[in-house]
Amino acid sequence: MVKKKIDEDKIHEKHYEQIHAHVKNDPYAQSLGIQLTKFEAGTAEATLEVQRTMVNAYGTVHGAVIYALADHAFSVACNAFGKTSLGLSTTIQFIESAKPGDRIVARATEIKRNYRTGFYRIDVFHEENLIATMEAVSYRKDHYFIELDEQD
Repeated sequence: MVKKKIDEDKIHEKHYEQIHAHVKNDPYAQSLGIQLTKFEAGTAEATLEVQRTMVNAYGTVHGAVIYALADHAFSVACNAFGKTSLGLSTTIQFIESAKPGDRIVARATEIKRNYRTGFYRIDVFHEENLIATMEAVSYRKDHYFIELDEQD
């Protein structure tokens, strides 16, 4: 029996609301105040206002906070097709800092996706300044977290 190829772009389009509701419901991201501001097939954007409790001993945003923002954008982008996807590896470079009150933005872009893996680049900005960049690889499970029907 030959399995028919699934058109994941159509799945994203058809089940957009259900997928969006699932990916934005991230308790950890919500606890940090991260807001999902863009969600499309293979791309995502999330923002965060740096709080005074999110800084290190030098008064600049803690690397873990920048990483959490980038990781959330990555998670949303790689799960955009309703297929359960998990982070397999990430590499982040911190370029500049941010301070309390700054609004930072992470933009995740899918570079390539196949049946089992996805490759992403996530850039983090404060205004127009690139403050961090992350490369990420996802592992795509055989499971869809949405209910597919015969037409999918």
